[in-house]
Amino acid sequence: MERQFLALLYISIFLVGCQQVEINQSNPKDLIVSNKVSNEAINDDKIYLNIWDYMYINSYKDKVILNEQILSYMNLHLQDLDKFEEYLSDSYYFIYFAIEELEKNNLPIELAILPYIESNYDPFSISPSGAVGIWQFMPRTGRLYELNKSWWNEDRHDPFKSTQAAVGYLKYLYQRFDEDIYLTIAAYNAGPSLVDRRINQNKRKGEKTDFWSLNLPSQTKNYVPKYIALRELILNSDKYGVKMPNIPYEDVVKKITIPGQVEILALSEFLEIKPELLYKLNAGYTKWASAPKDESIFYIPKEKYYLYASENNPFNKTNDINWISHIVKSGDNLWDLSIKYDTEVNIIKEINYLNNDLLSIDDTLLIPLGKSKSNNFIPYEMYIVSEGDSLWSIARKYNLDVNDLAKMNSLNENEYLQLGQQLSIGNKNIHRNIESKKRTILYSVKQGDNLYKISELFDVTIKSIEEINDFNESTLMPGQIIKVAIRAF
Repeated sequence: MERQFLALLYISIFLVGCQQVEINQSNPKDLIVSNKVSNEAINDDKIYLNIWDYMYINSYKDKVILNEQILSYMNLHLQDLDKFEEYLSDSYYFIYFAIEELEKNNLPIELAILPYIESNYDPFSISPSGAVGIWQFMPRTGRLYELNKSWWNEDRHDPFKSTQAAVGYLKYLYQRFDEDIYLTIAAYNAGPSLVDRRINQNKRKGEKTDFWSLNLPSQTKNYVPKYIALRELILNSDKYGVKMPNIPYEDVVKKITIPGQVEILALSEFLEIKPELLYKLNAGYTKWASAPKDESIFYIPKEKYYLYASENNPFNKTNDINWISHIVKSGDNLWDLSIKYDTEVNIIKEINYLNNDLLSIDDTLLIPLGKSKSNNFIPYEMYIVSEGDSLWSIARKYNLDVNDLAKMNSLNENEYLQLGQQLSIGNKNIHRNIESKKRTILYSVKQGDNLYKISELFDVTIKSIEEINDFNESTLMPGQIIKVAIRAF
């Protein structure tokens, strides 16, 4: 059976491309493949045809042992070459940045292959265990490398921030395991403490401590061979008849800084790109907009930068999304709401005329998004007194308490009004304006999302999501773009 497997393997390799192999006599199950390029100095001025050309020329040139396990993973990819090319093309916007970061830290650039195994370079990816993003960071490791999470963003989803964090983590592992790339990769998958324990166990037994000799979890035993299989196919694609996707060796995205808070839909329309792409490049933003900060960082396709650099760019000026209305639910409190919306308890109380910290279920609160001065201003409407008006009639007209209306204007409840007198109506009427001016935004469905989670995320009802989307099927798919009508302006 084993001989039949090897015979078929040799035939399949010959059919996809003539590969010169040498049998390792010490272990007939292993094939040793020598790379063609020597470790000569690379000319920095060389113009590379694409990212694969650069990776091939600048990769480590050690001999690679291909055992049966690795060959089986290679054959899985070779079964459908079109699908494999599509699989590799998913890194288009991110792999150049990954290679740049690896080079800056003097790490093997082939480590840019790891996100294919982790997530297939999908920034929206979420594993059943809670690992997130293209590098599949767990929450604890993410926090160690300053990948933060708030109501507005999740840095583990951010393909650029998470890449910088992952390279930092890989550098630590590479140094910890004496620049052994297989132990580094194993530690990235299983954790450095577990790999250390297995190494120490082998030392005590007088056994070898290389990756292949360690008693590691099955997932990790498969993880490194998957990496080697991909590396072999990518770096020696011609041997196996693999057509590599056209990914240039240059930036295909441009980093821009926009003052204030930015709506993703509005920016995508201005740049004339699909919102799905803008969400993908900026997956760290988990809502319809960036966080209410002094500035927002976005990555956009390089070919669209001319629009941003034009004089007609409306995003040169701060355009804050200042307010949102929140319907109080069971369990809500002012402290949690202030953290959620990045504001302060006293501001929420002041704007909503709250005399204490108690909230009533189903009440609507006006919430300023962020702590900027523009958001601390309480928007008032003015009313011009006409003939026959009184505080009582005006209060009834705007559904206000007459006592509140009098206090807003420093008046006595029974005081006569003058024709043409200006009265502040107060922000309680603003609530109604928000309710009548709902904003439709687009949301990219994440793995594990359902209508209930999304309704909680945006403080809307499931029914409103169903109505605006006219779903044919109730099942949501990761990456699917749906509409959500929020109460904000």
